[in-house]
Amino acid sequence: MSIFSRLFKIGQAETHSVIDKFEDPIKMTEQGIRDLKEDLRSAMTSLAEVKGIAIKTKRDAENEKKRAADYERKAMLLLQKMQSGDLSSGDADRLATEALSRKEQHAKEAVRLSQEGEAHEKMAAQLQANVNKIKSAISTYENDLATLKARAKTAASTKKINQQLAMIDSSGTIALLEKMRKKVEEDESLAQAYGDIASADKTVDDEINSAIQKGEPSAASASLAELKMKMGIG
Repeated sequence: MSIFSRLFKIGQAETHSVIDKFEDPIKMTEQGIRDLKEDLRSAMTSLAEVKGIAIKTKRDAENEKKRAADYERKAMLLLQKMQSGDLSSGDADRLATEALSRKEQHAKEAVRLSQEGEAHEKMAAQLQANVNKIKSAISTYENDLATLKARAKTAASTKKINQQLAMIDSSGTIALLEKMRKKVEEDESLAQAYGDIASADKTVDDEINSAIQKGEPSAASASLAELKMKMGIG
């Protein structure tokens, strides 16, 4: 299965997984990214090699063109020497023919190398496209992984809180509060009863003295009245 197929499966698994299954997609995605980065390194190496071959091939083609042009120039010089009488006609024709033959050989080699160089450039372009595709995939899945980790962390926190809430016995708490309320009411009733008992223990003499004291002025009030009379205050 190719790396892209594996990562597609990871995406499907992540989409349909429940919160408790977040850990597996995270590990699978991390492994997928590592595989992609390894593929990227291999692709970059191949790209560099092919580009190097393409550059060398084009340079060799240019050199072959120069050699072809040089042999053509030499053939022309030979014919010029024949015209000036510096070289015999037979030697000039023979050497010029040989120079033109080598010129053709180098020209053909230049064409072949140029075609080969174009093929290597096309291959380099394809490899570059693959490299760009892998880089884009790595960036995408790294972003997805960051999102997945954040979701996993949030899910774990939510799960923990929900578990804690689920462990709270609301019915038991209400029962304790109800029991406490009844206890307070019982204590209040008991306090009132003790108060009634204390009131019932008063003697008849206590009631008589209390009734008498209600109509009599206090000592402080009597002293105040006596002071006002001495000062002539009405």
